[in-house]
Amino acid sequence: MSRVQTGLETLVNEFPEKIRGARIGVVCHPASVDAELRHALDLLSAAGAKIAAIFGPEHGVRGEAQDMERVDDIPIDPRFKAPVYSLYGATFASLTPRRKSLRGLDALVIDLQDVGTRYYTFIWTMALCMQAAGKIGLRVLVCDRPNPLNGIITEGNLIKPGFESFVGLDPLPNRHGLTPGEIARYLQSRRGVECELDVLPLRGWEREMYFEETGLPWIYPSPNMPTVDTALVYPGLCLVEATELSEGRGTCRPFEVAGAPGVDAEALAEVLNARQLPGCRFRPLYFRPLFQKHAGKTCGGVQIHVTDRREFDSMMTGISFLQCVKQVAPETFAWRAKPYEFVDLIPAIDLLAGDDQLRLALDANMDLTELAEQWTQERAVFETIRQEAFLY
Repeated sequence: MSRVQTGLETLVNEFPEKIRGARIGVVCHPASVDAELRHALDLLSAAGAKIAAIFGPEHGVRGEAQDMERVDDIPIDPRFKAPVYSLYGATFASLTPRRKSLRGLDALVIDLQDVGTRYYTFIWTMALCMQAAGKIGLRVLVCDRPNPLNGIITEGNLIKPGFESFVGLDPLPNRHGLTPGEIARYLQSRRGVECELDVLPLRGWEREMYFEETGLPWIYPSPNMPTVDTALVYPGLCLVEATELSEGRGTCRPFEVAGAPGVDAEALAEVLNARQLPGCRFRPLYFRPLFQKHAGKTCGGVQIHVTDRREFDSMMTGISFLQCVKQVAPETFAWRAKPYEFVDLIPAIDLLAGDDQLRLALDANMDLTELAEQWTQERAVFETIRQEAFLY
């Protein structure tokens, strides 16, 4: 099987003149590597660029910080002798590069592996970088990378006005079916994000591909995205973050396992399996997170086993999980009350879901068929519009 070539490789192998001799800023993380596991900073430097600034998204350039954990600037990177600027500090303003951090650059190179889900913050870091660069006339080069969930299937609904946040600044569905480069093009053409944009394309990627079919190594882009299986269940099971249930952080299988103290694991698995959700089965289990929610406590819950990833609907599976926990352990279920991604006036579930309709429907124990049909109609419009941004 021939492997896919990333946008990073396209840049350094085919178009090095775009950066040769230039003072560049680089937005990157641990997954910013080529097929030989060589990091973007090394490759760009070897191609003749001067690394003048390094920018780290959520979790930091080195990827060691947990979710929603503040990351500080580093005055000088010891290898590249360049300042390292955090794009995930203590405030929403910290998510955008400061004008002084971009000063003196000839180009801003963005190379971030996304996981195909609206909540994953790296695409919004890219959007804010594009906006900041556009304001000062700085050229932006986006090194494209595969969507690990393929570029065809979409899930969920679109964000409604008033529910924008760092887990969704613009109306994309929960599972969007776009590559980072295509999202950059979509934001520029449909959302008015103005900058001089140059997308370095993938070579050999086809929209039907899941990540294992690319021939590329999976490098986990954040601490709780260890495998491609995690990315597959993430569009729906990330909703558990908006509750006081554990989404499996602090275990070896985050988002694939979920539950809480006091939940009857066998009863939960039974009611979930009775729904015969497409492409998956549920196994009862007990687990003890080592950190974050319910750390050190035994939780009853389930592990999701995906049996057919092309039939599996993560979003509806995540919603079904929440419904079934409310049924089996109503005294245990509660929505997250703490601020979420710099927002304290809107519930976390509304930010993730894109509006308040899912929360209201779940609280009222409503049949979600009508809501799901509405989402299908929303996505149909989006799926037509997004084709304008397609590169593949």
